[in-house]
Amino acid sequence: MKTFAFIAAAAVAAMATSAEAQDQGSPPDPTAPLPGLRGNGLQPDMTRLKAQQMADRLFQQLDLNHDGTLTREEAERARSAIGGGGGDRATRMIARVFGDSQSLTLTQFEGQALARFDRQDLNHDGVVTADERQQARAARESGGN
Repeated sequence: MKTFAFIAAAAVAAMATSAEAQDQGSPPDPTAPLPGLRGNGLQPDMTRLKAQQMADRLFQQLDLNHDGTLTREEAERARSAIGGGGGDRATRMIARVFGDSQSLTLTQFEGQALARFDRQDLNHDGVVTADERQQARAARESGGN
């Protein structure tokens, strides 16, 4: 059970760090300067299909009782399992994902992940790049999204 709690906690941490977690492709050129990316430059480009697959996998990991519904309580339990309670990022992520709801279906969870992907895919080519992530973050932080 501790192993599962750790896996779930790691999943929440990954989601909190980047709800748009990336596939395992090759990393960008380490010699290319990527100022201000706060780690996004280390994430490879991601396709829409990969974003959907990762959302599905995360949902399955967080749905602790495997009933097809992710509850706020399940997400909070995973957040609490992270050292120090999961931090502010995990708390903000849970608030953003659940809003006023107490539970989400896989379809709702996946829909949110794909909506985030679509907002970041600025040129609508089905791939989110480090540049697009940086631009989307800047827009979000300036109140644009």
